[in-house]
Amino acid sequence: ITVSSDVSVEGKPLTAGTYGLHTIPDKDQWTVIFSKNSTSWGSFSYDEKEDALRVNVKPHAAESFEVLTYVFDDIKPDSATAVLRWEKLAVPFHVSVDVKAVVLQSIRNELRSVGGFSWGGYDEAAQWCLDNNYNLEEALKWEDTSIQNEARFENYETKSRILDAMGRKEDSAKVLSAALDKANAIQLYSYARGLQRQGNAKRAFELYPQVPQKDRNHWISHLALARISSNTGDFTAAAKEMTEAINGAPETTKPFLQPLLKRLEAKDDINK
Repeated sequence: ITVSSDVSVEGKPLTAGTYGLHTIPDKDQWTVIFSKNSTSWGSFSYDEKEDALRVNVKPHAAESFEVLTYVFDDIKPDSATAVLRWEKLAVPFHVSVDVKAVVLQSIRNELRSVGGFSWGGYDEAAQWCLDNNYNLEEALKWEDTSIQNEARFENYETKSRILDAMGRKEDSAKVLSAALDKANAIQLYSYARGLQRQGNAKRAFELYPQVPQKDRNHWISHLALARISSNTGDFTAAAKEMTEAINGAPETTKPFLQPLLKRLEAKDDINK
């Protein structure tokens, strides 16, 4: 049996590696043994001195299996139960892993290779820490490295959210301001739209007017202006801007905008 990272078996630690799997059966309890010797034939030459781990588990009656079978039950993101099935008996042992620690170590290794050659690798690493509210101090350092490699809206915005998660509200606001300065029209619109979806319409409508300042002729700017006019009840102006947005939008985006135009023509606020 091979485990690619450190795990716990029945709550006891087992380091990454390949092990010989042995069992000592008894009526009410089985001993499951992980041996450092994984190359011997069967248990004929088993030596207790080579044990890496022993755990005691309780067997139970189960559906009949003609052939010795191993299955995994109760699979979760950080654990599973391995079950030896044979005849009318099941012998389970629980295996768990510290997923965050394993992923973090993998990320650190990747950043020592091609993942660390650009702004994106460090930004993605920091983003994972933020999403999991884990290892934020190192995440902040990674984000600073990302910004040093190439200062962009994406890494400034991620840094702002890391600082916010760390309780550094004032620093977060300053970094977010820098992020919005670097945003292009699509990035700024998307950020404002995200705020609107989260229920922060007030802040969203403070940002929508800034989208055309990034690029007045971009189709996304017309979409922002359509939302602004719709919000004020000027559906004629909103429909005009939405028509301009549709005319300039990629073909794959137009089907999502056309229903919004119909709503505006029916004097229905597209922000609701």
